[in-house]
Amino acid sequence: MGAKYTIPHEVTSYECDVNGTMKLSTMIAIVIKVSEEQSDVLNRGSDFTQQFGVTWIITHYETFITRLPKVNEKVQVTTQAKQYNKYFCYRDFWITTDSDEELVHIESIFSLMNYTTRKINSVTDEIIAPFGSEKITKIKRPPKIGALTDPKSVPFRVRFYDIDSNHHVNNSVYFNWLIEALDYDFLTTYEPQYINIRFDKEVEYGNQVESLYEVVEQEEGKKTRHAIKIADKTYCEAEIEWQER
Repeated sequence: MGAKYTIPHEVTSYECDVNGTMKLSTMIAIVIKVSEEQSDVLNRGSDFTQQFGVTWIITHYETFITRLPKVNEKVQVTTQAKQYNKYFCYRDFWITTDSDEELVHIESIFSLMNYTTRKINSVTDEIIAPFGSEKITKIKRPPKIGALTDPKSVPFRVRFYDIDSNHHVNNSVYFNWLIEALDYDFLTTYEPQYINIRFDKEVEYGNQVESLYEVVEQEEGKKTRHAIKIADKTYCEAEIEWQER
């Protein structure tokens, strides 16, 4: 089992939405920053991986939310690279209060992408060894995401600041596309408690995407299903469960 790495974080007003709670895109950016810091501490940062012609990408998040961090709240952000196999690395994140109350738990799947071919590369022991992760042969299968049946659609154009150093849309931006498709009344009435999101293809600068969504009624709360598409191709799929604020 890999070693945990933790940093403190104070939630600022610009990291939050109109409800005074942390934006999902900000939350993802912060936890990824923590994983990058751990990699740097272990001398396995981007400079090291790039000499192999590869870079880390995220293919999946499954997120369990007790509540989102609030403005001015002091929290602890922890990560642990738990397991890996030939092609996938399984890394968890936690956001907790100073009194050790768990607010958010994220299970993620990382892969190495070859810079030239833009395809998944096998995970080498030389890159992963310092994290102390358990080597497994099993490929974990996240829960399936339900298909859209009668979705509405909102267009978004990929902007310069949506692109990261890998020259594709940063995965945190997808959360903005998913959430901003929903209306103000919905987002001020409900808050997310579970998110299942899968990233299938790279979105690049200048693309215009369609954020498709539908709201599914449940006995308690609501569920939304989402897809990010360009023409008829799906680039990202997600399912979010919501509870009343």
